[in-house]
Amino acid sequence: MDTKDVIYDLRTKNGLSQDELAEKVFVTRQAVSRWETGETVPNTETLKLLSSLFDVSINTLLGSPRRLVCQCCGMPLEDTLLGRNKDGSLNEDYCKWCYADGTYTYSSMDELIEVCVPNMVSDQFSEEQVRAYLKQLLPTLDYWKRYEELGDDGEFEVFKKQLIEEINALQIEGMPRVEKLNALVGQYVNLAYRLPNGAQVKFLDDGTTYLGNQLEPEFGGDRCFGVLANMDFILVCTYGEDGADPELVLYKKR
Repeated sequence: MDTKDVIYDLRTKNGLSQDELAEKVFVTRQAVSRWETGETVPNTETLKLLSSLFDVSINTLLGSPRRLVCQCCGMPLEDTLLGRNKDGSLNEDYCKWCYADGTYTYSSMDELIEVCVPNMVSDQFSEEQVRAYLKQLLPTLDYWKRYEELGDDGEFEVFKKQLIEEINALQIEGMPRVEKLNALVGQYVNLAYRLPNGAQVKFLDDGTTYLGNQLEPEFGGDRCFGVLANMDFILVCTYGEDGADPELVLYKKR
């Protein structure tokens, strides 16, 4: 799709008239009309406003002229997978797992490889092949080439270690010690817990990236421990296969 078609499609899908869209991005109705006829395209600042308004990337607004790839892990990117800056705007260079709220979540290439490998192994590609591919790919990506410039001098790793210490200090019966925390996107771990009154409730935001891990219980059985945390809380639960029948063990404000 061309830019004119993308803007028209987004405007009409969101139930906005040309006048209403113009008011939201501080231009005239005539400007919107010219965009939709293809006579002009929005300038850079207006593209940013449109991106924020419709929650799509600037790349999408421009008709997807380039193929987006996470510059940390190499994942092909769609708008729903993009990380976000501190101000909530979409970042077109990184996925949700590698970049969340303006923070890079990986400082070790080896750690990232260990997280990616299980998710990439398939009938077509063995673990050995995937590992070799990532070892070749990652050093070519912008984040790792500019790590000394983009890194935070280990501040995020210190935060993760602090979280791990707090979680282990809870000494939850049957749960082994947490050794590491991975970036997990809310929509994949936002389980619905049943309350005593029978109602079900979710505690997470589908669009937010958290730190967490899955742990096999020390006492065996077919249920796992799930740990999730961020700057505000620590959550521990148990669940069956594929997150079935989740039970909340602990929800603690930090």
